[in-house]
Amino acid sequence: MNSVCYQINLQPTFGGGEVYTRFFTETLAELGMRSVLLVARGAGYWRDLLPSAEIHEIADEAELVAALPKVASFVVTHTTLTPELAERIAARNRLAGFAHMPLYERDPGGLAHYHRVFAVSRHVMASALARGLANVHSEPLYAVADIAPRRLVRGPLRAASVYSWDRRKVRDRLAGFLEPFIEPFMARPQYRRRPGITLGIVSRLTPIKQFPLLFQATEAVLAPLSGINIDIFGSGGYASVRDLRRAVAPLGERVRFWGDQADVSQVFRQLDYVMSGLPEKEALGLNLIEAQYCGTPVLAVDAPPFDETVAHGQTGYLYQDPRHDGGADFGRLLQAIQAGLQRPAPLQATGHLAHFSRDAFRDRVSRAIAGATR
Repeated sequence: MNSVCYQINLQPTFGGGEVYTRFFTETLAELGMRSVLLVARGAGYWRDLLPSAEIHEIADEAELVAALPKVASFVVTHTTLTPELAERIAARNRLAGFAHMPLYERDPGGLAHYHRVFAVSRHVMASALARGLANVHSEPLYAVADIAPRRLVRGPLRAASVYSWDRRKVRDRLAGFLEPFIEPFMARPQYRRRPGITLGIVSRLTPIKQFPLLFQATEAVLAPLSGINIDIFGSGGYASVRDLRRAVAPLGERVRFWGDQADVSQVFRQLDYVMSGLPEKEALGLNLIEAQYCGTPVLAVDAPPFDETVAHGQTGYLYQDPRHDGGADFGRLLQAIQAGLQRPAPLQATGHLAHFSRDAFRDRVSRAIAGATR
């Protein structure tokens, strides 16, 4: 086994798993291991995300197998392989992979053929063990707050596209083809805060976040709180954006969409609080960790995985799932914030933040690699 890690990430669109791949790659380099990235053909964001990395674009499984060396190597996946492909690769190589999503309602795919599975939280670890996987690493790897820009940006925050087109869908392919022709004529206002309390969503707008359900469950308590504004930073597919727009429509102009932003640290520092989505389909809440490292407190449902990544009262506030109480606890929290409830100062919670530091992550990765390669 040599000191090269072949990482596989075939996700066609950009999200938290891709940010994770970046800081995992950087951590491997600190540990003396070079990475070769095998990525989906056409996923051009990798050149901005990891400009100095060795990157090979892959069109199908045959190309993936051909891109791997003929000698036994260490292979780590960020997108789960099919059972057939996982078994084939594991027969020659030491195969490990990240479980970036809880597996309670998901097909574990080829994970049973992996030599080691790395869970990103205890929530994900519990779901993998519940599916009968016996090859799960004994501690969650969690994450670090990688708040470096996703691509080169200059100047103030401005509105951008709210769509990240899924090329696997005909409607999204067509819309994605047309958008570059329409975009030059679209208004791009500069971001400015409004009076009152500003809550923010800084996230991919994907179904696992369940933002439409969150706002449907909390609309009754948000509606009368006229001093609470919501700014949404992120992009998603056509259906995800449509459903979210419908869910927040009762709040009118108090909700604004700003699209995908390359420099999330600049976004976080404009906000009073960052909101999570609903919990059970989430793996970690990487955006919440990033917000806390920028000094912005968060509001999240008191449930896994958020109870692992948020220190209640220190880096934010946890509240009861609004689907259980009609949003009553969330409403009380917002009223208290408006009345002057002390805003947490996450940067003072050094013990909590240290758990997600680069040093702590490097130590966890070192232990995980040692266990996976022996």
